[in-house]
Amino acid sequence: MMTAQPLKITKLLIANRGEIACRIAATCRAMGIKTVAVVSEADTTSLHARSCDEVVLLGPAAANESYLRAELILKAAQDTGADAVHPGYGFLSENTTFARAVMAAGLIWVGPPPEAIDSMGSKIAARITMQAAGVPVVPGIHSAGQGIEGLIAAGAEIGYPLLVKAASGGGGKGMRSVFAASELVEAIEAAQREALAAFGDGDVYLEKLLIKPRHVEIQVFADMHGTTTFLGERECSIQRRHQKVLEEAPSPFLSPELRAAMGEAAVAAARAVGYVGAGTVEFMVDADGGFYFLEMNTRLQVEHPVTELITGLDIVALQLRTAMGQPLPFKACPELRGWAMEARLYAEDPANGFLPATGRLLRFRLPSMPGVRLDTGYAEGDEIMVHYDPMIAKLITWGESREAARERMVAALSAWEIAGLVTNQGFLHALAAHPSYASGDTHTGFIDEHWPGGYENPEVDEALLVALGVAQVFGGSTPNASPFAGGGTQRGLSGGDGVDPVGVWRRVGRGAA
Repeated sequence: MMTAQPLKITKLLIANRGEIACRIAATCRAMGIKTVAVVSEADTTSLHARSCDEVVLLGPAAANESYLRAELILKAAQDTGADAVHPGYGFLSENTTFARAVMAAGLIWVGPPPEAIDSMGSKIAARITMQAAGVPVVPGIHSAGQGIEGLIAAGAEIGYPLLVKAASGGGGKGMRSVFAASELVEAIEAAQREALAAFGDGDVYLEKLLIKPRHVEIQVFADMHGTTTFLGERECSIQRRHQKVLEEAPSPFLSPELRAAMGEAAVAAARAVGYVGAGTVEFMVDADGGFYFLEMNTRLQVEHPVTELITGLDIVALQLRTAMGQPLPFKACPELRGWAMEARLYAEDPANGFLPATGRLLRFRLPSMPGVRLDTGYAEGDEIMVHYDPMIAKLITWGESREAARERMVAALSAWEIAGLVTNQGFLHALAAHPSYASGDTHTGFIDEHWPGGYENPEVDEALLVALGVAQVFGGSTPNASPFAGGGTQRGLSGGDGVDPVGVWRRVGRGAA
């Protein structure tokens, strides 16, 4: 069990890599906490390794031989004298066996109690818990023991359209939309296969499919002294295959009354499982303002920066202080100021089914701009490899109004100089610049509605690519390389301002929307 007894973190092992490891390291530097990075053989010279005070090699590049080896991570913590472990997100962040092992080793676990992770780990168990706590859930039926015939009967009872969902895991895996009874059996079998391969659990359940809903999540926070509150909401409706692409805070749809009601429900959900630390309760919201529990993420969220910018809080610092037994410095949701948006830059080809891409970042520069923040785990010259998630960076903008934040997002995406591999930069610009997005008319089917035939990349400047290739051959690297070196989370970052010997540059967004 977690205790409210004051503890002290002097050295933190960050059990993750890339952008989130850099983000955590940045807060630790500000708090005077020493950091330990763990790396695979592919990450020995990575930005997250350079951002920490000590580095421990875990093993080969494959995650299951390095970042998912809990026993190696625990040994690294003990060998370096770390007194705490932060799991970031992904990898082992919601692994209760790992959390318990960290605590059994006498280390501080910067996360919720393992029991809370357990209770939210199964979507089916979570639904039951939420219903008992009075939190509204989407009508649905669990598949356990029913067999195909039972599920067919359940589908008829729920009504179409409906959603087949994996009981475990997340990220859109094991999920299928079904619009007619004739599609149900095939969807169930496909979802079961995918869920079994991804999570080792082929259990699925059926849920009513809401048409054009918004995906709105509430950031909750709880300490060990009985305070549980929420920090506003984030709208994450712009998704592709159930993966978030563009997020914002607050939501353009929520009224103060709806925000309060959803916040109260999220707090009830957190209290129902004895939650401590940072967590996110996710809801689907229909056009009439009805909201329904989707799931609870028992970890730090990728999109936490937008909440930081509208609250003025450092959520990672709050996590660390809460893990040390300190009370939250507030009892209720603080006043929200302005608007923030976040776009996720991926190494992927939008014109080719969003297939992941690999390559070296020959150019990676964002001019200094007010109200613009960049969170990244890569520097100019780094290679994006096949072994890990293809997210390169998160671009976050803030403004006094939604339109001001959006205009800054469009401008930053236009000015951001990226070359060396295919990314979704142009697609992000097209999203942020779209008139329907500008009006706040967002829903989870936004991308399919506006790009039903897929997205085509704007034409590539071949002269630029040739010039960059020549620079690589004769110069070894691009000038002013690694403007991000030595940092993690960057606020108002400026790239190199020297003369660009390439001589040509086509910034994404100029005629590309």
